[in-house]
Amino acid sequence: MKSLIQKLVEIPAPSGYEMQIRAAVKVEIEPFVSEVKIDPLGNLIAHKDAASGGLKIMVAAHMDEIGIMVTHVDENGFIRFTNIGSVYLRTCIGGRVRFLNGTVGVIGIERTDNRSEVPPVEKMFIDIGAAHRKDCPVRVGDVAAFDCPFLDMGDRLVAKAMDDRIGVVVLIETLRQLKKTPHQLYFVFSAQEEVGTRGAITAAYALEPDLGLAVDVTSTGDTPKGVKMDVSLGKGPAIKVRDTGMLSDPRVVDWMVRIAQKAHIPYQFEVLENGSTDARSIQIARAGVPSGCLSVPCRYIHTPSEMVDYSDVQNAVRLLLELLSGEDKPF
Repeated sequence: MKSLIQKLVEIPAPSGYEMQIRAAVKVEIEPFVSEVKIDPLGNLIAHKDAASGGLKIMVAAHMDEIGIMVTHVDENGFIRFTNIGSVYLRTCIGGRVRFLNGTVGVIGIERTDNRSEVPPVEKMFIDIGAAHRKDCPVRVGDVAAFDCPFLDMGDRLVAKAMDDRIGVVVLIETLRQLKKTPHQLYFVFSAQEEVGTRGAITAAYALEPDLGLAVDVTSTGDTPKGVKMDVSLGKGPAIKVRDTGMLSDPRVVDWMVRIAQKAHIPYQFEVLENGSTDARSIQIARAGVPSGCLSVPCRYIHTPSEMVDYSDVQNAVRLLLELLSGEDKPF
């Protein structure tokens, strides 16, 4: 899967501008599904047909990533910007961004008397090497993603947009390996998750599934003086119990645990105290959908160097395959 991971993480696709990543994913999944469509919000929805019966299951992973949008270009060609999604400003200074037209820039800051403080976004700018506004190839409203090459460290993989291209890869690889299922499966590669799980809202409303599963990243508690969280890289995918947007359905949690234990797949429990996923929006669609989330542990989320463990990715695929292919159901 490493070549696919590298291919997908290096595609720029901030929220609302998922065109390039959507096209790439469509090519990967078309041989393995019976129907592919793009809804009005930009979600890519693939149907894996099965015999009648079973559950209608929506499995979602979001295609978009955090980014920036141009708000002003001054006379000297320096670009002011605002965020798309939760951009951590302390990781921006000196970072590089790539606009959808290919233009690359470096983020700088105005001079400050207090070097220990993180300046607000109003004091940051992007330098693309232009000398005048007329030389600047981007305009107000243009968007960019952070620009950082994929790094293969063996067991550990580093890139921007692991959140949530790694979930996208898990879905694609599951589709490749899934030979049979008793369920009606809808794989949703969702849009605009980073700005309010918007794609999952419309997709879940349209599909009206019996069961919802999100596949996304989650934070870890295994770095020096990090958050106190019982999730680590390399110890298996995490089964979400709670985050700030949802409480996973206990029946779905128990089902995921039961299947993982039966298949001897390592797993962890996730209680996330900051953030949520597409599962939140699936859960509260229409009259409500029993939902859960399969999470890939990830260090340095929402930075240009997000890190995952390759074995966790592989085991996430194994667990999702077992969940979707077996007769065992949560209810």
